[in-house]
Amino acid sequence: MSKPKFQTEWEEIDEEYQQLQETHKIYRQKLEELTNLQTTCSSAISKQRKCLKDLRHSLSKCAQACEEKELELITDIKTQIKDKENVFFDMEAYLPKKNGLYLNLVLGNVNVTLLSNQAKFAYKDEYEKFKLYMTIILMFGAITCLFFLNCRVTDEIFNFLLVWYYCTLTIRESILMSNGSRIKGWWVSHHYVSTFLSGVMLTWPEGPMYQMFRSQFLAFSIYQSFVQFLQYYYQSGCLYRLRALGERNQLDLTVEGFQSWMWRGLTFLLPFLFFGHFWQLYNSVTLFRLAGHEDCKEWQVFMLALTFLVLFLGNFLTTLKVVHQKIQKNQEKVQKSD
Repeated sequence: MSKPKFQTEWEEIDEEYQQLQETHKIYRQKLEELTNLQTTCSSAISKQRKCLKDLRHSLSKCAQACEEKELELITDIKTQIKDKENVFFDMEAYLPKKNGLYLNLVLGNVNVTLLSNQAKFAYKDEYEKFKLYMTIILMFGAITCLFFLNCRVTDEIFNFLLVWYYCTLTIRESILMSNGSRIKGWWVSHHYVSTFLSGVMLTWPEGPMYQMFRSQFLAFSIYQSFVQFLQYYYQSGCLYRLRALGERNQLDLTVEGFQSWMWRGLTFLLPFLFFGHFWQLYNSVTLFRLAGHEDCKEWQVFMLALTFLVLFLGNFLTTLKVVHQKIQKNQEKVQKSD
């Protein structure tokens, strides 16, 4: 007598269930092994870092009273120590670690390390797309507010969107840095400053002072979005070429500024960037004048003037520093070739 159909189906399901249990058991074992390996690697890196730090300190003392031959050896060892520290940075990108203060405040003590290259690249690409789409949305939002809707409600929506955008960028960038992305210096800090500026704009009440600055701010927002769109389009192409040549890290990002790797083929962006920097200075000067107006009662005016000045100084001086360093390097190369 043949088995009923439902019994055969049940036996097949039960067999698959047993296989699933066995697979899950192996998975749990491998996961425990992985956790133990992560702990071992993290401890070994910490130990190596401490040893190298002590050694570098000892070498600095030795360098004060040694012969020329020994000095060369010390310099060579110091170079190798620096190389090892860079390797440790790359290793830690694949190991769980404690979040920085900002991520702890926002997310708590949640592990944000992505363990596979595929996951890291997917998150980076999603970050780049988010920046591009939001840049386009903010550009059209500023155009709508400036030319079509002179309304406080739409202005507040636009300013709230700016606050949300910059807040989100700071969180995403912190996660990318935890996963090995080398975002450094002012190009990290300026998003925090921009978040603060957008927050102050959001709280600025309706009044004569606000109306005097409104058109200038919206026009600046349109220009800024346009330049950011240009930067994304050309920087992403430049990064793709440099990654293919093995000259850049796979997790390097487009930034709202100028870095040394952009020199080749992207110098045409510099006039647009410098014009944007000086527009920030112009905004600052305008707001300082408004702050001195007899009818000005809002604290936001002076605070915005100060914040725009900080943005101008940070952007302008950082861009100028990169350009100066690149010109010096090019001159050194020319001298060596001669």
